[in-house]
Amino acid sequence: MISEQHIQSVVNLASEKGLSDELISDLRAQFPDYHFTYCMDDDMDAHTPAQSYRTFNVYFVNSTEHCSSLTRDPAHASGFVLAEVVEDE
Repeated sequence: MISEQHIQSVVNLASEKGLSDELISDLRAQFPDYHFTYCMDDDMDAHTPAQSYRTFNVYFVNSTEHCSSLTRDPAHASGFVLAEVVEDE
Protein backbone atom coordinates (compact mmCIF):
# COMPACT_ATOMS: atom_id res chain seq x y z
CA MET A 1 0.00 0.00 0.00
CA ILE A 2 1.21 3.48 -0.86
CA SER A 3 -0.14 6.30 1.27
CA GLU A 4 -1.57 9.47 -0.26
CA GLN A 5 1.12 11.44 1.60
CA HIS A 6 3.89 9.40 -0.05
CA ILE A 7 2.26 9.73 -3.45
CA GLN A 8 2.11 13.50 -3.05
CA SER A 9 5.76 13.63 -1.91
CA VAL A 10 6.87 11.62 -4.96
CA VAL A 11 4.78 13.78 -7.31
CA ASN A 12 6.12 16.99 -5.74
CA LEU A 13 9.74 15.86 -6.12
CA ALA A 14 9.17 14.75 -9.71
CA SER A 15 7.50 18.08 -10.51
CA GLU A 16 10.30 20.10 -8.91
CA LYS A 17 13.31 18.16 -10.19
CA GLY A 18 11.98 16.65 -13.40
CA LEU A 19 12.28 12.99 -14.28
CA SER A 20 15.80 11.61 -14.46
CA ASP A 21 17.90 8.69 -13.31
CA GLU A 22 19.14 10.93 -10.48
CA LEU A 23 15.57 11.56 -9.29
CA ILE A 24 14.86 7.82 -9.29
CA SER A 25 18.00 7.22 -7.19
CA ASP A 26 16.91 9.94 -4.77
CA LEU A 27 13.39 8.46 -4.52
CA ARG A 28 14.77 4.96 -3.91
CA ALA A 29 16.91 6.32 -1.07
CA GLN A 30 14.05 8.31 0.44
CA PHE A 31 11.42 5.57 0.03
CA PRO A 32 13.29 2.23 0.24
CA ASP A 33 10.09 0.21 0.63
CA TYR A 34 8.84 1.12 -2.87
CA HIS A 35 10.00 0.16 -6.35
CA PHE A 36 10.65 3.02 -8.80
CA THR A 37 10.91 2.87 -12.57
CA TYR A 38 11.43 5.72 -15.02
CA CYS A 39 10.47 5.46 -18.69
CA MET A 40 8.85 7.33 -21.53
CA ASP A 41 5.06 7.39 -21.46
CA ASP A 42 4.77 5.96 -24.96
CA ASP A 43 6.44 2.80 -23.55
CA MET A 44 3.34 2.23 -21.43
CA ASP A 45 1.24 1.18 -24.45
CA ALA A 46 -2.49 1.52 -23.85
CA HIS A 47 -2.33 1.49 -20.05
CA THR A 48 -4.22 4.23 -18.25
CA PRO A 49 -2.16 6.23 -15.75
CA ALA A 50 -3.29 6.46 -12.15
CA GLN A 51 -2.45 10.16 -12.19
CA SER A 52 -1.55 12.54 -15.01
CA TYR A 53 0.50 15.72 -14.97
CA ARG A 54 1.77 18.02 -17.68
CA THR A 55 5.23 16.44 -18.05
CA PHE A 56 4.73 12.95 -16.61
CA ASN A 57 2.22 10.27 -15.74
CA VAL A 58 2.17 8.10 -12.64
CA TYR A 59 1.43 4.39 -12.78
CA PHE A 60 1.33 2.11 -9.74
CA VAL A 61 2.90 -1.34 -9.64
CA ASN A 62 1.50 -4.28 -7.72
CA SER A 63 4.24 -6.82 -6.89
CA THR A 64 2.29 -9.00 -4.46
CA GLU A 65 1.97 -11.85 -6.96
CA HIS A 66 4.77 -13.75 -8.67
CA CYS A 67 4.76 -11.29 -11.58
CA SER A 68 4.40 -7.54 -11.21
CA SER A 69 1.42 -5.83 -12.80
CA LEU A 70 0.02 -2.34 -13.07
CA THR A 71 -2.80 -1.17 -10.84
CA ARG A 72 -4.63 2.12 -10.49
CA ASP A 73 -5.29 1.45 -6.80
CA PRO A 74 -2.56 2.69 -4.44
CA ALA A 75 -3.95 0.37 -1.74
CA HIS A 76 -2.64 -2.55 -3.83
CA ALA A 77 0.55 -0.85 -5.00
CA SER A 78 4.14 -1.49 -4.01
CA GLY A 79 5.86 0.85 -6.43
CA PHE A 80 5.74 3.56 -9.05
CA VAL A 81 6.37 3.93 -12.74
CA LEU A 82 7.07 7.57 -13.55
CA ALA A 83 6.58 8.01 -17.28
CA GLU A 84 7.80 11.12 -19.03
CA VAL A 85 5.35 12.82 -21.37
CA VAL A 86 6.89 14.59 -24.36
CA GLU A 87 4.61 16.97 -26.16
CA ASP A 88 4.32 16.48 -29.91
CA GLU A 89 5.74 19.35 -31.88
